[in-house]
Amino acid sequence: MKLSIIILNFQKPQLTLACIASIYKHYQKQLERSEFEIRIIDNLSKDDSVDTITKAIKKNAYKNVFLLANSENAGFGKGCNFGAAEAKGEYLLFLNNDTEILDNGFVGMTEFLDSRPRVAILGGRMENPDMSPQASTGKFYTFFYAVLMILGLQRLGFIYSSPRDIKKVDWVSGGCMMVRRAIFEKLAGFDPEIFMYFEDVEICYRVWKLGFLTYFYPHVTVLHKEQGSSNRTFAIVNIYTGILYFYKKHMPFWQINVIELLLRVKAITAIRIGKITHNTYLQSTYEKALAVLG
Repeated sequence: MKLSIIILNFQKPQLTLACIASIYKHYQKQLERSEFEIRIIDNLSKDDSVDTITKAIKKNAYKNVFLLANSENAGFGKGCNFGAAEAKGEYLLFLNNDTEILDNGFVGMTEFLDSRPRVAILGGRMENPDMSPQASTGKFYTFFYAVLMILGLQRLGFIYSSPRDIKKVDWVSGGCMMVRRAIFEKLAGFDPEIFMYFEDVEICYRVWKLGFLTYFYPHVTVLHKEQGSSNRTFAIVNIYTGILYFYKKHMPFWQINVIELLLRVKAITAIRIGKITHNTYLQSTYEKALAVLG
């Protein structure tokens, strides 16, 4: 089998089913020939997700579409690892469930990997609902870029991008990430200690350390609705957790201390602004972020 498409679901069955329908529309031939498969991982949803998705698979007679019910809400990386362990494809495509596939570009992505054995990870182009390009690649959070990100200067375009051409990059978004299975297994998959956010950066960094490459492939269109299983507070708290974990795992000790200090200053400043402006959302969000630092 050439490709396993792995999709996580957490209490968003209709989003997941819309994503599957869009995949089936463009890849029915590959799915029915057992060249592709789709594996949906339900991360212990508390709603009727498992029943709803199971019935839809049966009703639509989807071939090579499987639902795996996880025994825990394992987060993105660990949940994807659970799906990858059951997958049969030579390549693994990790795809957000709040996406809609608009063409058959995944075929081109597999062909690209077939022809370039040193490329371990290939990211696909994602678009916003208004069809504008969504930043789907970035620079590694080495000290300089981490400082820019903490200071909010990523908005100037120094860190994130969506290239127009096929290009070697540092990391690609886990929202549409194709990985060579052999390398994924060699790395033991995503780091299970990262619940959500930064797992894509971290695995691309380990791929780089292993001597392999990450590329961006723009000749595929994935509409990203950004209606998944998290909110902005959750994202900020987990970004704090993720960057701190990334630095403790991969970077020199002195850099860890500086990054932690900058994160602390940013959180305290945001809390004070929240109090002055009576913005309880800003205040509570960064109080939770500050708690991550201890």
